[in-house]
Amino acid sequence: MLFIVGFIIIIVCVLGAYAAHGGHLGVLWQPLEFVIIFGAATGAFIISVPIHVLKRAGAAYGLAFKGNRYSKADYLELLTMQFTVFKLIKTKGMLELETHLDNPHDSALFTRFPTFVNDHHACEFFCDYLRMLTMGAENVHQLEDLMNEQLDVHHSENHAVSHALTLYGESFPALGIVAAVLGVIHTMGSINQPPEVLGHLIGAALVGTFAGVLISYGVMSPLANCVKTLFDNETKYYLCMKAGIIACMNGYAPAIAVEFARKSIESDFRPSFAELEEAIQNAAAG
Repeated sequence: MLFIVGFIIIIVCVLGAYAAHGGHLGVLWQPLEFVIIFGAATGAFIISVPIHVLKRAGAAYGLAFKGNRYSKADYLELLTMQFTVFKLIKTKGMLELETHLDNPHDSALFTRFPTFVNDHHACEFFCDYLRMLTMGAENVHQLEDLMNEQLDVHHSENHAVSHALTLYGESFPALGIVAAVLGVIHTMGSINQPPEVLGHLIGAALVGTFAGVLISYGVMSPLANCVKTLFDNETKYYLCMKAGIIACMNGYAPAIAVEFARKSIESDFRPSFAELEEAIQNAAAG
């Protein structure tokens, strides 16, 4: 939503100021210039990235329109789920979890937390490490190192996508110049035409430079940065699970373990202690 608001502000300010100075908006409509710029930029993008990054790039743009994947309510649900699991471990033992971990989507324990259980990667992350605990993994430091390694891989995969989108956005100014140069070449080939025709051709050529710079710095590069920020925010959800699991392994009581997890959440999305306590009580009552 914010991306759309920002895009509208850019268009209104740039084109509005241009029109206010007496500029003719119709001159800016040069479809073939846009075909050159977008076509060349997209072709270069396809050349520069592997197919798996290319597949994720299109989906990544959708993130900018959706905003943050996880809300404060989602984090509150995650913390409540962790408390419920850690309490089960504390009271009935680790082996009690096995039936829930084998098929979390049909588990009476996990299905009480729909956002979590329907997030395939997050659910898999949490259940995999709990499954390792049921198998006898006891070394906290080794398990934490393994989590960090998996999160590094996750970060690297996301970085590859956001970096590719950044390079895609940065290519537009140069390719705008390519479109402008081609326009100048076309103009020089029509040098015998009257001034009004030459003026139109020169204006059309300069639109290429204008469009390339505007698209890059006004749309594509900010969009790539937005995707990067949203990817980073997504990682915080996993860090919350990591903090809770490590605290649980260290022998802390469930309420303390989820407090470790709660403290790892950014302040804008972090539930208060009272909100978490109320959610835990409601879950227990349910």
